[in-house]
Amino acid sequence: MPKAQFYSYKRRLPHWRLLGATYFVTWRLASGQSDLVPEERTAVASALHHFDVQRYDLLAWVVMNDHVHVLVAARPDHRLQDILHSWKSFTAHAFARNGRQGAVWQDEYFDRVVRNEAEFVEKTQYMLNNPWKRWPELEEYPWVWAIGMGE
Repeated sequence: MPKAQFYSYKRRLPHWRLLGATYFVTWRLASGQSDLVPEERTAVASALHHFDVQRYDLLAWVVMNDHVHVLVAARPDHRLQDILHSWKSFTAHAFARNGRQGAVWQDEYFDRVVRNEAEFVEKTQYMLNNPWKRWPELEEYPWVWAIGMGE
């Protein structure tokens, strides 16, 4: 594989980049932060969709009370780490304007290259089921989405 199509780097966690890949990404609230309230979950969902199809292809997501999972494919002229920085920075600033204090998100995030269709299906199902796994009594959960579900 040509070097320009694949590279890796490490912060606290290793990050692998592959041109054209789909990624399963997870990030969490910073230690000591209270759970996301409904309005904040909605703001995260809105931020995820904002540059969909322009900077990335959004495939699925779930915004939980203390973390976010996303399946996303970066467009060739945009880096995944820049997309994540944009989502986290935009939402953190919005939350601060509404009174949330301190670092909102953990600095680091977990990402994984989705290797095949079976893994894609598994990650999508995991996200779609995540709220009911945590809260079995739920009847509906508006902060979960997958391509084909509408908005």
